[in-house]
Amino acid sequence: MSSFTAPVLIYSLLAPILIVLGGAVIGVMIEAFASRKIRPVLQLSVTIGTLVLAFAQVWHIRHQETASAAMGSAVVDGAGVLMQGAILFIAILGVFLIADQENFTVLAAAVPGSEEEMQSIQSGEQLTEVYPLTLFAVAGMMLFPVSTDLITLFVALEMLSLPLYLMAGLSRRRRLMSQEAALKYFLLGAFSSAFFLFGAAYLYGYAGTVSLTGIGAAITAANGNTVFLLIGIAFLSVGLLFKIGAVPFHAWTPDVYQGAPTPITAFMAAATKIAAFGALLRIFYVGFENAYWDWRPLITVIAIITMLFGSVVAIAQRDIKRMLAYSSIAHA
Repeated sequence: MSSFTAPVLIYSLLAPILIVLGGAVIGVMIEAFASRKIRPVLQLSVTIGTLVLAFAQVWHIRHQETASAAMGSAVVDGAGVLMQGAILFIAILGVFLIADQENFTVLAAAVPGSEEEMQSIQSGEQLTEVYPLTLFAVAGMMLFPVSTDLITLFVALEMLSLPLYLMAGLSRRRRLMSQEAALKYFLLGAFSSAFFLFGAAYLYGYAGTVSLTGIGAAITAANGNTVFLLIGIAFLSVGLLFKIGAVPFHAWTPDVYQGAPTPITAFMAAATKIAAFGALLRIFYVGFENAYWDWRPLITVIAIITMLFGSVVAIAQRDIKRMLAYSSIAHA
């Protein structure tokens, strides 16, 4: 009988992500057991404290040399620490915007315009579930750019996406538009995740491993089926370019930015793009570097079209949030 080998985890390097996840779990416990009167103060305090503590830990490991933190599934290096620090800084600023509960509906499950919703608004209650959802999204964003295998990348992608789908539908003022935006974001996000997963499957079929370094070695050796490699790169790119909002995978961006609560729009516009760019750079320059002639021309064309399209269409917008959405597409 073969012996079981315990996984080797370097908790000091994973500490920023673990701190954020721990704060999210505490937030869920507060929702379950704390009274409604003290929830807003508790949730805001826990969220800010968690993010500041995680940022302090990122600052502590900023000079860490490149090291594997989870048996090759995640790596901590200068680029990863920079991305995590930027995400946490934006998250801290975003939480102060989220603290203005005037932007959020009190009862997300209520039918827009119903008597139940009116009563919940008159009660003066606040929607505090948004705080742990924010922390779960931040944890996924922090894991995304430091992941070095396709399975961990997919888990991080879903961890950051699912809370954002919910938060996009929490706007108080334009409830129907907000719910439409959340549903559209969820459906298109599910398609992009499916493409990402299909791409991961094809790359595994090509290289026989989900590790980015292993895929890079397989490309160098040129032993696999090139068709699998090209399909895998294409499908994986769809999932990543969707998160960035690049043309032609930008259709969700204007509607979601317009319908989501303004603090969530600001948070998504900055933090999500940083996480997605970090993952994109790691995947293409660690896993696909030796196949750059297969992907670099197409990515260059997409970048040019994205900048031109976003800038031109933004000029014609009359809604400020839609204008910012198209501007963010151009800056993608």
